[in-house]
Amino acid sequence: MPTIDFNPPADVADTVARALAEDIGDGDRNALLADAAAPAHAVVVARENAILSGRPWFDAVFAALDADVRIHWRYADGERMRSETPVCELHGPARAVLSGERTALNFLQLLSGVASTTHDYVERVKGTNTGIVDTRKTLPGLRSAQRYAVRCGGGVNHRFGLFDAILIKENHIMAAGGIESAVAGARAQSPDLFLQVEVETLEELDAALEAGVDAVLLDNFATHVLARAVHMADAHRRRFRRQIVIEASGDITLTNVREIADTGVDRISIGGLTKHIRATDFSMRMQVDAPATGDPAAGGAQT
Repeated sequence: MPTIDFNPPADVADTVARALAEDIGDGDRNALLADAAAPAHAVVVARENAILSGRPWFDAVFAALDADVRIHWRYADGERMRSETPVCELHGPARAVLSGERTALNFLQLLSGVASTTHDYVERVKGTNTGIVDTRKTLPGLRSAQRYAVRCGGGVNHRFGLFDAILIKENHIMAAGGIESAVAGARAQSPDLFLQVEVETLEELDAALEAGVDAVLLDNFATHVLARAVHMADAHRRRFRRQIVIEASGDITLTNVREIADTGVDRISIGGLTKHIRATDFSMRMQVDAPATGDPAAGGAQT
């Protein structure tokens, strides 16, 4: 298994800017209820056991609103949070904390939900050599963020999009006139890209292997047929002394994922990691301190 990469993607600031523009528009009328000079202290609490993910986006929200907001984290991304425990504390101008609260928590609840679901699947296949892999079934505009969350949960990223690897599916095969012609066309156009073919029968698997693919995606195979498919692919690997990634997908659940992993597949791709999302429950509670004044009797700073 590869080392987990916790480096955030390059588009964090852009993603946060779009989210803030969506929520704040031309100004936060609600935050004006707080004194402009009032400092605030806030605590974010996890309401359930979960895997944390989303700190870079949370931090970027408040950095974009006011550089004076300071955040102290109790957990790192990828760590398991305990229910009803503080996750982080914020100190800074009340208006900035109020304006950023919902957007920051939205990122945290979404990405922690993805990481937690991924972690559950990873735990189920522990002890096998099978990786849990995401898909392109992501929320529009949030793919890089969700892929980061999958890594936080111990999962592995598939191709990012349609440009960095080729996955020939049934519609491509139909359009090209067959597996052999589809593979040949892909190799001719993009000889250096990783090439995978989705197959639905053992006959299609044999055709894909003979065409010289880098990986096969075994879609909706019954477990006993999946085991035969793995045996076929292994035999092909030994025969030609070349690496072929064997991936399973289709109707994967926590109930059957271990049985599928035990067939010997290299990885299992699950669209539900980023598509069927149950957000993690967080809450933020804030206290506003009285703003500093020039009146010594009021406890403020003298000027």
